[in-house]
Amino acid sequence: MHPSSPLVPDVSIILPCAGLATRFMAPYAKELHCLAPGVTVLDRSLEGVVELAKSGLAVRVVVVIGTHKMDTVSYLARYVGIFQLVFVYQDDSLEPGLDGAIRSGLPLALGPVALVLPDIVVSGAGSGGSLLAALRSVGRSGWSVVAAEERDPQTLRQMGALAVAGDEGDMRVGAAADKPADPARYNAFWGMVAVGEEQAHRLPDVVREGAPSPLAGAAAVMVESIVNYNTVSG
Repeated sequence: MHPSSPLVPDVSIILPCAGLATRFMAPYAKELHCLAPGVTVLDRSLEGVVELAKSGLAVRVVVVIGTHKMDTVSYLARYVGIFQLVFVYQDDSLEPGLDGAIRSGLPLALGPVALVLPDIVVSGAGSGGSLLAALRSVGRSGWSVVAAEERDPQTLRQMGALAVAGDEGDMRVGAAADKPADPARYNAFWGMVAVGEEQAHRLPDVVREGAPSPLAGAAAVMVESIVNYNTVSG
């Protein structure tokens, strides 16, 4: 394939949509929950990805699905022409959770890779360009995150917790843990993760229980707010 072919992306997004959303307790997928007329959680979660395409990058979105997610597949048709959509079923032999979803999507990802969760929405000034900023900040560590400050221990226990420090414009992750039992050392959590092509194989370790997090040293692009829509009330 010629390297200038539009089928070869500049960046790939893994969008895990195979979850059962047992905590959401609604007769439809949580990513299709309506936030405003014609706007779902999924639309809001993809705002940063749309901005990547608007910047001129060729974007491939690898959507990891299960057989129960055909409504989500149909809904995503509205993005045809904005970015390249590729669908893959989650292989439960690779682990049934988010770890396995990422592993299922990685073989179809080319170039730098970003993990975007369909129930996570970043908001506030500059949030639309935060994913592009994160990809531009991958730099020497090979990793970057879009993150928000958080001090509530209960929230940090449910998220990808981070210890972030530094000066404005040069924030770095000192330590990271997914859903830590003791969140005392953490002051933020991530909403999106970006990784260079050479380190992309380690992306599942960001969410794999018991795995050392590869996010230590990652650049942190801070946003005003990150909302996790795990329940109907958000």
